[in-house]
Amino acid sequence: MTKHLTAEERRTFRNRNKVRANALKTGRPRLNVYRSGSNIYAQVIDDTKGVTMAAASTAEEEMKAKVKIGGNVAAAAAVGKLVAERAKKAGVKQVIFDRGSYLYHGRIKALAEAAREGGLEF
Repeated sequence: MTKHLTAEERRTFRNRNKVRANALKTGRPRLNVYRSGSNIYAQVIDDTKGVTMAAASTAEEEMKAKVKIGGNVAAAAAVGKLVAERAKKAGVKQVIFDRGSYLYHGRIKALAEAAREGGLEF
């Protein structure tokens, strides 16, 4: 039996396959973003090795102390800055932004802009 994908799953796969192919072609890692109702997560993933190089989220104890609510724009900006710092420590300066199925606005946009301010190029 075949599994029928939802519109969100199709959108995710379509976007992620393009981003992953571009990341493999250029050799850049990708900055992957996932958001839930109460938290936001970001990872810098090297697809050639299959390794997560840096990660940050509002679910970490360090971020819980800084941010009161983990599911808002301010929290997303804080995660963007933190993932940029950790990526730079890992030696990553250029990434490809993987927004998944999310539109580029709100928390996703805030995270991306904060990561750019933190020193990541994409």
